[in-house]
Amino acid sequence: MFKRVLILIILFSLQVRAVETEQSNPYKIMAIVAMHTFDRIKNEQMIINHNPSYLQKIINEEILPYMHVKYAAALVLGPYYKNSTKAQRDNYYKAFRLYVSHITTQMLAMYKGQSFYITPEKPIHEATIVPIRISITDPSGRPPMQLDFQWRKNSITGYWQAYDIIAEGVSIITTKQNEWSHILRQKGINGLTQTLQSYTNQPIKSNKQ
Repeated sequence: MFKRVLILIILFSLQVRAVETEQSNPYKIMAIVAMHTFDRIKNEQMIINHNPSYLQKIINEEILPYMHVKYAAALVLGPYYKNSTKAQRDNYYKAFRLYVSHITTQMLAMYKGQSFYITPEKPIHEATIVPIRISITDPSGRPPMQLDFQWRKNSITGYWQAYDIIAEGVSIITTKQNEWSHILRQKGINGLTQTLQSYTNQPIKSNKQ
């Protein structure tokens, strides 16, 4: 009995070390997340075609756990962060997480099993922000779709988390800061939360080729 418990403890410790090693290198995380996500989309395409919202389930399980949603949400708020209560921010964070899930799902709805390419690993040194590009080929011969995931080293945990996606040169964070600034000025954080909720109530659109 003791030997079995000891073996389980050793196996668990090895798994923890493996996870810590992966999470200390954004390139490894990106490779694993991309492989798992695109494999599932490809293998479960029949389910997605029947129910496009199923793709969002895959995104929630494979990508969202590695995204620093609260940090991204706080960046969008900017100076309005200090003027909000914890309860307001908690409601906003929930709505923002759903929104990020929704738009990431919609961006990847075009993926139908094409090949993809991740930029080669570069030395990180003391960097705390690392951009990593995924290029998805287009069978029709058009230029590949390029998604730049911005990874940030968490100052508390030391783990790397993605906080922004730059699609075809356009940052989601920067775009939303500009797009939603008037909502924050006129209606505050509660108004923005309601706006996000209205966006996420819209169904996922299937991008059939």
